[in-house]
Amino acid sequence: MSARIYRPAKTAMQSGRGNTRQWVLEFDAEDARQIDSLMGWTGSSDTGQQVALKFPNREAAVAFAQRHGIVHSIEEPREPQARRRAYADNFRHDRVG
Repeated sequence: MSARIYRPAKTAMQSGRGNTRQWVLEFDAEDARQIDSLMGWTGSSDTGQQVALKFPNREAAVAFAQRHGIVHSIEEPREPQARRRAYADNFRHDRVG
């Protein structure tokens, strides 16, 4: 059983930092998904794909994985680059766009 540990990025629909401070441990898919012939739904016999564990910090997630013998990989988050701009730049005559 293998898993990945990451900190989720904010979605395009949110302006704040909600739900981005916790670290998540998700298990990797072990079985391929099958398509149901009657309904067309996709399914799998692997229930580990449905589990996502949340931790307050990276060290707690790594400790949990090591304690339970889970092979894990850590994805470091990329911090957004803050662009400093003045309000007056909105009204410049040589503004692009």
